[in-house]
Amino acid sequence: MRAVVVNELGGPEVMVAADQTDPVPGRGEVVVRVAAAGVNFIDLYRRSGVYQQPVPYIPGSEGAGTVLAAGEGVTEFSAGDRVAWAEGPGSYAGQVAVDAKALVPVPDNIELKAAAAVMLQGFTAHYLCRSTFPVGEGTVAVVHAAAGGVGLLLTQMIKDLGGTVIATTSSGPKAVLARHAGADFLASYEDFPGVVSEATGGRGADVVFDGVGKETFDASLSALRKRGMLVLFGGSSGQVPPVDPQRLNSGGSLYLTRPSLTHYIADRTELLWRAGDLFRWIAKGDLSVSIGAEYPLADASRAHEDLAGRRTTGKLVLVP
Repeated sequence: MRAVVVNELGGPEVMVAADQTDPVPGRGEVVVRVAAAGVNFIDLYRRSGVYQQPVPYIPGSEGAGTVLAAGEGVTEFSAGDRVAWAEGPGSYAGQVAVDAKALVPVPDNIELKAAAAVMLQGFTAHYLCRSTFPVGEGTVAVVHAAAGGVGLLLTQMIKDLGGTVIATTSSGPKAVLARHAGADFLASYEDFPGVVSEATGGRGADVVFDGVGKETFDASLSALRKRGMLVLFGGSSGQVPPVDPQRLNSGGSLYLTRPSLTHYIADRTELLWRAGDLFRWIAKGDLSVSIGAEYPLADASRAHEDLAGRRTTGKLVLVP
């Protein structure tokens, strides 16, 4: 099979396509023919060394495809089943061995590319507004990078829950996408605290969902109401430096959390709940999944460059 291989940590250029031995399922594993693999910021963090990662390795952790073989002890899946996953290391490949407990069945009325595109970012948007900060009628939420993969999904979900979305984007075309997803107010990264103040009569936002990180962190804190919550779930602009807890006190007894998807799908019941919601909403037309671009495996480095350069909207996928 063909796969993307990283032999040393570094920039996008360290990823090369190469022939690899087809995987064999171990106990509790399933080998899947990959239809599409998702490209995510966590892939960039691992490749560059922000997150520790032994080399050599095949990057990617998200995708969808068709089961080729099931290993010993697997009873839930068999050859021919359509499946998707958010945590399947080595997904930038034609085939991948995935822990069966990490797989979810994909209904026949959902395209595999759409399933691959919604796993990590859809799960993330789901846990952010359903679990980390349960959004309800009247909640005022700031969504940073609202035209990105998570942002577009999160905006739609917040609106479905009765919330108000103040969306930040970096350009006019991206603002149009955020508005189309349901955003009530649009702002740049520079002026969003003022927009929040005007929209809330000076009260501040109930929650800021911030996947940008370093560049927006201070302003995100300033935009919150007393006892509001900053949900820092990523760092596309860089990692946030250590924070003095007194800043939360002086800001109005604020809450700060740094959630991770792993902790929100660790239980299989929770995993299937989130996947079931996503697939049901997509099938009903209540949730639109935007695939911004597709790349062949050999162009994985370009996909990473485009994502890091904020030149993209929606979800990026690799197609073996």
